[in-house]
Amino acid sequence: MPRRRIGFWYRFAAVLCKPPLVVLIKRDWRGMEHIPAEGGFITAVNHNSHIDPFAYAHFQYNTGRVPRFLAKSALFKKGFVGAAMRGTGQIPVYRETTDALSAFRAAIDAVERGECVAFYPEGTITRDPDQWPMTGKTGAARVALQTKCPVIPVAQWGANELLPPYAKKANVLPRKTHRVLAGPPVDLARFYDKEMTPELLKEATEVIMAAVTRQLEEIRGEKAPRTPYDPRQERIEQRRRTSAQNRQTPAQSKAEQEEGQGT
Repeated sequence: MPRRRIGFWYRFAAVLCKPPLVVLIKRDWRGMEHIPAEGGFITAVNHNSHIDPFAYAHFQYNTGRVPRFLAKSALFKKGFVGAAMRGTGQIPVYRETTDALSAFRAAIDAVERGECVAFYPEGTITRDPDQWPMTGKTGAARVALQTKCPVIPVAQWGANELLPPYAKKANVLPRKTHRVLAGPPVDLARFYDKEMTPELLKEATEVIMAAVTRQLEEIRGEKAPRTPYDPRQERIEQRRRTSAQNRQTPAQSKAEQEEGQGT
């Protein structure tokens, strides 16, 4: 399957974005040899800064295989932004559908056309206190198992030092280094041709996220926690703590207040 031409819109975006990226961050990019030269594939990438999609896109643009990111379908309908999203070949995700696989139909079609689809399996910027990858959502696994395409695990670090997660102000100086390490394809063969149950998708997703985390461990030179941060479990624990506080008797609450006031 031949690769798709980069096209006007992607080149236009590169003209706008590459100069400030080159000025703001140095580059330590490794593993480009693992990016397939031909055919459709997925990259699974960790997410730790609002600007790392631009920094990561710069890395992959330089491989000649431009990434097609997933985005909410509504963004493709809005004026210039919509025109740019369509022109650069980004992938709409139809979250309003009740069929989980149909929500990723455009991504499946893109892979089958020979495109690269870039997934942030965490679904959002990491909330792990030390910025390790969190547990992943199953979209990348769904597309990978449906198409049997290569899944390339990619870790990045450095854009988060320029703009930390959820920060509003960049740390421009000293100049930061964007480090990227792409690894060999994740072996998902044991999951092929099986019913895509929630359990199967969860296990395949864990294999993908473990591969991404190993790449990040190599970049950072340290070990990640044995158990990935799970935002869903954290929300459950938070609700449990809140519920426990709400069950306190008035006498307990009054006693705690008096203790806090030193009475």
